[in-house]
Amino acid sequence: MVYVINLDGKSLMPCTNAIARLLLKKGNAKIKKTTPFTIKLLYQIDPAYTQPLAYGGDTGSSKIGSAVVNTKNEVVYLSQIEVRNDITRTMKQRSKYRRNRRNKNTRYRKARWLNRKNSIKKDRFSPTMKSKFNAHLKEIKFVKSILPITRTILETATFDTHALKNPDVLKNKWLYQKGINYGFANTKAYVLYRDNYTCQHCKGKNKNKKLEAHHIIFRKNNGSDDETNLITFCETCHEELHAEKFTIAGGKKKDNLKHATQMNSIRIQLLKLLPEVEETFGFITKEHRQTMNLPKEHYMDAVAIASQGNNVSFKVDTVLYKKCISDGDYQQTKGVRSEQKINTGKIQGFRKFDKVKCLGNNYFIKGRMSTGYAILMDIDGNKVDLKPIPKFNKLKRISARDSWIMYQKTIANF
Repeated sequence: MVYVINLDGKSLMPCTNAIARLLLKKGNAKIKKTTPFTIKLLYQIDPAYTQPLAYGGDTGSSKIGSAVVNTKNEVVYLSQIEVRNDITRTMKQRSKYRRNRRNKNTRYRKARWLNRKNSIKKDRFSPTMKSKFNAHLKEIKFVKSILPITRTILETATFDTHALKNPDVLKNKWLYQKGINYGFANTKAYVLYRDNYTCQHCKGKNKNKKLEAHHIIFRKNNGSDDETNLITFCETCHEELHAEKFTIAGGKKKDNLKHATQMNSIRIQLLKLLPEVEETFGFITKEHRQTMNLPKEHYMDAVAIASQGNNVSFKVDTVLYKKCISDGDYQQTKGVRSEQKINTGKIQGFRKFDKVKCLGNNYFIKGRMSTGYAILMDIDGNKVDLKPIPKFNKLKRISARDSWIMYQKTIANF
């Protein structure tokens, strides 16, 4: 399956490998992309020859599934995108590097921290959320650039985070308003009341009247702030526990509701930015996928979404895996006093995350050495152990670094 672009840049229906080979051999087309393989015609044809294609998208906070199905229920495109979830960590790292540079170069300058215009913008989203919105929009735009999509269907989801945290609210709706902390100033006040204002270790024997709420599982160990992870200690026992004179068991870790919360925002923004899309839901997709006897994969969910539950045949035997990456590296120097400058540009024509061919296989550049060597990895970020370490002159660059890296894999059990 080869994707075709018209002379004016608009997408056409895909063609077979044999037809694409003849077009390239006669000089009527040129290669536009290698992954996925796409050709561009060197003459204009009537776009009326295109047929309706339905795009199905399995939206997600971690991974996105995409598929395109034609009117004959033939799958002509499959992809799975891994969305970035490292932006918070990298921004903290960037802030550390920036602070070190400013302390070194402008340590006498008065600190400025109330001049951030982004913090007072309306309808502002965090960089993580903006990245996830853009990942969905970029995938839809990419598919439309190689296929004439006429219909877009997205599976969205809404989550009741209160019910996920406390399922009892589904049985008693008043728990939404009258939860555990109802009538108390905060969770600490409830915990002190629950424990009868008594230290749960010495039971008042220390005669210390100052009571504190202690996290059974420490917050640094991802301990929850819920009352199930809090216990009342007097100041004396609290200090002894942190001095490791005794230990306690139990507690509760934080509920990971981050992705559920993000999906609520992703749904609203996608429907707002793409008013022409059709909306479907997860329980419908699950029924369709099970009826079609498809495995549980994000791109297979997208097939069930695009085909609306009709049995399909696959015209493609590969799935396009994509991984969103950062635009660049923020660390510019290394060393105790930042005396060694790091080259973030090209080294002998290669940058980090460039797709290269080595020993007949495709890899991505994970790291580079100024001595002329490269460290390679697969699309999952796993280091490839090649001995001897390949030199730059042994590599052939297939594609330059972009905001995502792509790799085609054959569908398992196809």
